[in-house]
Amino acid sequence: MGALAEAYKHSLLDKQPIPLDYGSVRTLPESHIWLDQSDESPYVAHSTGPISPPVIDLMDPDAPRLIIQACETWGVFQLIGHGIPTKLMEDVESEAEKLFGLPVDQKLKALRSPGGGAGYGLPHISPFFNKHMWHEGFTIMGSPIYHTRQLWPQAYQGFCETMVDYQNQLKALTEQLIRIIFKSLNINSEEVDWLKDSQGSSTALQLNSYPACPDPTRAMGLAPHTDTSLITILQSKTSGLQVFKEGAGWILVQPIPGALIVNVGDFLHILSNGVFTTVRHRVVVTHIQRFSAAHFYAPPGDVIVSPVMSKDFGEVPRYRSVSVKGYVETKGKHFEKALSLIKK
Repeated sequence: MGALAEAYKHSLLDKQPIPLDYGSVRTLPESHIWLDQSDESPYVAHSTGPISPPVIDLMDPDAPRLIIQACETWGVFQLIGHGIPTKLMEDVESEAEKLFGLPVDQKLKALRSPGGGAGYGLPHISPFFNKHMWHEGFTIMGSPIYHTRQLWPQAYQGFCETMVDYQNQLKALTEQLIRIIFKSLNINSEEVDWLKDSQGSSTALQLNSYPACPDPTRAMGLAPHTDTSLITILQSKTSGLQVFKEGAGWILVQPIPGALIVNVGDFLHILSNGVFTTVRHRVVVTHIQRFSAAHFYAPPGDVIVSPVMSKDFGEVPRYRSVSVKGYVETKGKHFEKALSLIKK
């Protein structure tokens, strides 16, 4: 477990509730009803017609400019031409479906330890809300073998091979995107030690299940938050993700077949002096179960993240320099107030 994972482990509250046996639930429990929080109620239609995050083809010669523009105006975009094999993406969803289809007693054998980062459980942000989310997840940090053996003692190899291949390919894609973005920040990616070192970054793969919900108009799949990452890449073939855009409200992202959804995280927001937007997002649920997979990428815990100063990104820093580990600990205590707490 890397430094970032350790920081997560010790920064969140010690206990998280155990996921429901969703297959046996016929009515929405009081503990999962979000209706009273009207400003965040997920049943309200927030799409404003044709407005939606941009779609960018990585094979387009103009892709670097479009990526930077999307980071500035949306903080999120859909990426096609990314090179991740369709078959691998299908295999990831198939393996996730098998995992979450296991009996609840079996899944609980891989339950996260108190304060732990990897394994089966509810969203890591759960301790910050007084209502539970309609969600179950399986987090992979490094090798998935330990927890997967607990689920499939004799048949874990196929799952592990698929997830390791997927992690490696997403890591390479993420680093390709980071090099494009760093060039716009006038950061020489060849001089960034942790980007050159294949073991340098901190990554996590989060498999998500949003079970069929008996009353989706009053439930929340994943509560509003920003990602504690540099970049996050999401695979989701069905709609449910909503992103918040200033002046437009909550926008439902309609996934394009084969596309990956890329969003700016807090560390890139700080690095760009707030010019690139860390996007606030949430997930709504339906009467049908859906799956997604999110790949989080961040610098190592001891790296100091400082705003880049230039005429394009501002000559006065808006944020204090902060170590990755220090920021994760701050967010683990203060959640959405973390960025404002390091603001100058």
